[in-house]
Amino acid sequence: MSSYDNDNIFAKILRGEIPCDKVYEDDHVLAFNDISPQAPVHVLVIPKGSYTDIADFGANAPVEEVAAFHKAIALIAREKDLKDSGFRTIANAGVNGGQEVPHFHVHILGGKALGPMLRSSEAA
Repeated sequence: MSSYDNDNIFAKILRGEIPCDKVYEDDHVLAFNDISPQAPVHVLVIPKGSYTDIADFGANAPVEEVAAFHKAIALIAREKDLKDSGFRTIANAGVNGGQEVPHFHVHILGGKALGPMLRSSEAA
């Protein structure tokens, strides 16, 4: 990813230009249900800061924002009753990582057995 695109869909959601089905919000984080869920629970968690991907977030976000982001993921997993049964968090980065929106975000997926992360033929 290169420079941050202020017109990406998550930036528009953060500005209130596009509605979302909000699950959680604090000073640093917004989380909402995915509009095309891939599991019974599919929540997107985004920082409110302008970060293109996980590398940008890790390098440039203040400690408070990083802590709030991870605490939000844990809280959402508990509130969605995923802690005991298990869940997956995915952060895609860049073209090869399958990132579609150039704003750092994590997918929380759960509510059913999700199977292997990658099929063995894809991992080769």
